[in-house]
Amino acid sequence: MGVTIERIFSGNGRDYPESGDIVSIHYVGKLNDGSTFDSTYDRGRPFIVEIGIGKVIQGWDNGVPQLSKGEKVLMTVPPELAYGERGVPPIIPPNSTLKFEMELIDIVRPSDVLDLDRLCSFAPRIAAVA
Repeated sequence: MGVTIERIFSGNGRDYPESGDIVSIHYVGKLNDGSTFDSTYDRGRPFIVEIGIGKVIQGWDNGVPQLSKGEKVLMTVPPELAYGERGVPPIIPPNSTLKFEMELIDIVRPSDVLDLDRLCSFAPRIAAVA
């Protein structure tokens, strides 16, 4: 069984993250009993991570690329694509299905970061000429 996604509201329908992109996501993570185990809203800032390269649970690496920028969904991740038999005691019990209400806020492509780095390297030269 894979990740299931229920759309709460649609994104722009154009910009989808790809493996290696950096995404900014607001989410609330809940267990099947409805209890919250994590929330970016409680921390006051979105979660920023490189997607598709194993830095998050496999369910996120599989599911997030299906979202377009601005989209809000309820993503259900089965245990085998989350923390499996080990869980994350005492927060997430073993063999837990996880439910994430998540919103894809932004996507930054590696090429965008390189362009910004390149642009910043010109700043001292531009200031010297001005």
